[in-house]
Amino acid sequence: MIWNTMMGTSILSIPWGIRQAGFTTGMCVIMLMGLLTLYCCYRVVKSRTIISSVDTTTWEYPDVCRYYFGSFGQWSSLLCSLVSLIGAMIVYWVLMSNFLFNTGKFIFNFIHHINDTDAILSTNDSNPVICPSARSGDHPDNGSMISMIFYTNDSGLQQFEKWWNKSKTVPFYLMGLLLPLLNFKSPSFFSKFNILGTVSVLYLIFLVTLKAIHLGFHLEFHWFMPTEFFVPEIRFQFPQLTGVLTLAFFIHNCIITLLKNNKNQENNVRDLSIAYMLVTLTYFYIGVLVFVSFPSPPLSKDCIEQNFLDNFPSSDILSFIARIFLLFQMMTVYPLLGYLARVQLLGHIFGDVYPSIFHVLILNLVIVGAGVLMACFYPNIGGIIRYSGAACGLAFVFIYPSLIYIISLYQEERLTWPKLISHIFIIILGLANLIVQFFM
Repeated sequence: MIWNTMMGTSILSIPWGIRQAGFTTGMCVIMLMGLLTLYCCYRVVKSRTIISSVDTTTWEYPDVCRYYFGSFGQWSSLLCSLVSLIGAMIVYWVLMSNFLFNTGKFIFNFIHHINDTDAILSTNDSNPVICPSARSGDHPDNGSMISMIFYTNDSGLQQFEKWWNKSKTVPFYLMGLLLPLLNFKSPSFFSKFNILGTVSVLYLIFLVTLKAIHLGFHLEFHWFMPTEFFVPEIRFQFPQLTGVLTLAFFIHNCIITLLKNNKNQENNVRDLSIAYMLVTLTYFYIGVLVFVSFPSPPLSKDCIEQNFLDNFPSSDILSFIARIFLLFQMMTVYPLLGYLARVQLLGHIFGDVYPSIFHVLILNLVIVGAGVLMACFYPNIGGIIRYSGAACGLAFVFIYPSLIYIISLYQEERLTWPKLISHIFIIILGLANLIVQFFM
């Protein structure tokens, strides 16, 4: 359950994060961030049990924050939780626009027998890998290049490209599909599709494994200096990966709720550790396998996209299936995230999760509008994930678990210098993780 809940869209950006950090640095960062976020999550789980003066059996983590920090702790934890939810919804909208666009493009190209890999830098084999971000005289952007090469006078293709555009039209088409679903009073219907998340991740593992078998491994080790096709093992952009991983390992705002359903409460720490180990191994497996199998040469490792599925052409059958899976899964999870945002915001302000259709519609229009704007003007899921991850993780992952533990030890007169210094260091890491994102 924890593994399924934690695994999200961040998995698509892990290979890009490794590219930014360097292969060796990236592997080390994944392991270290897994251990650090596990420890902070453990502190969240234990935060209720160290309060002996009141009954905390029904408490959630914002209640613990309110106990120690008053209304500021409650509202700041609520704000950070909303940042993580809305950030996830924005990433979902960008990805759904991407998947819907590529699905329509696959169908159009299949019907009209168009090979879109000829328009951009790619490998020339039976398993093509493309570099959409390449900018050169020989390989221009793939926006309208197909029509330049194949169908300069084909009005049908021009009309398709006009009305089926990844950043100008498709994000708006999604509004007609998803905005009505956000206004449902109960999300119980969509919760029945949770199994799709597990199926999607398992299929991604299958896809990456099969592609790696066909492509083989392509690695060269250069510690500090890049080459034409390979990135150095140590890169100073590694904080971009730590920002992504903060959201990738983020479950701290709902871990108490999830573990309440555990029949054997004494096994909570064991189950949490196993879940984090499985998530870390999944990220490690997909991230490393995509990176090492990326065909360099002829393509540079710097061609790995923020969504690694973008490195496979829309005509690729296996990637088409993955996009269909993920599109349908996200369309069922998106209303659930909207409902959680509604519960946390409207429930705290008005005391009712559905005060009126007007209130709900305004909130949903704001959330959807943010997703549409990002999909149109900043469709970089790696950037969105790392900023929102570092922001919400600052409070929930780094500051509150450490501060609450320090305060509880101080009240019990058990606080020692090593524990104080180590937990202050965790807080400093969280602050640095957020600040450095704006300089990358």
